Amino acid sequence: MANEKQYPMTKEGKEKLEQELEYLKTVKRKEVVERIKIARGFGDLSENSEYDAAKDEQAFVEARIQTLENMIRNAQIIEEDTTNPDVVSLGKSVTFIELPDGEEETYTIVGSAEADPFEGKISNDSPIAKSLMGKKVGDEVSVQTPGGEMLVKIVAVK
Repeated sequence: MANEKQYPMTKEGKEKLEQELEYLKTVKRKEVVERIKIARGFGDLSENSEYDAAKDEQAFVEARIQTLENMIRNAQIIEEDTTNPDVVSLGKSVTFIELPDGEEETYTIVGSAEADPFEGKISNDSPIAKSLMGKKVGDEVSVQTPGGEMLVKIVAVK
C-alpha cells in the first residue's frame, strides 16, 4: 500500500478523536439502527422519507467512523519542541500583533485533524500558520490571507 497521509496532532487532539469514535460506535450507531427499524414500520420504503433520512445518517456515521479510524491509525503525535522555545512550530501557541493598528491575536498551530478556528486552533496548512512557521519572537511576517496581505509582528510563542 502507498504511504498513507500522516495526521499531525497533539496528544489531547488524538484523545478527542478517540472519544468521538467511541461515541459513534457505541451510541450513535445504535440510535441510527433503531431509527431505521422504526422507519421500516411506516410501510412502503420507496416513499418513506424517515427511512431515507435514517439511511443517509447511517452512511454519514459509518463514513465518519472510517475517517476517524484512519486518522487515529496514522496519527503523528506532536512532541514539544524545547530546543527553540521562541520559534513558531507545530503544537505551539503564537501571539502576534497586526501591523500597523496593533490588533493582537493568539492561535495554537495544530494539525488539520484538530483545527478549530473558533477555539483558537489553526491548521498547519492554513496560510497564517504556513507564514509563521519557523519564525521567532520579534519577527515581522507578511501573511497572505483570502482577504489580502497583512503584516504581523510575533510577540510571544508558548
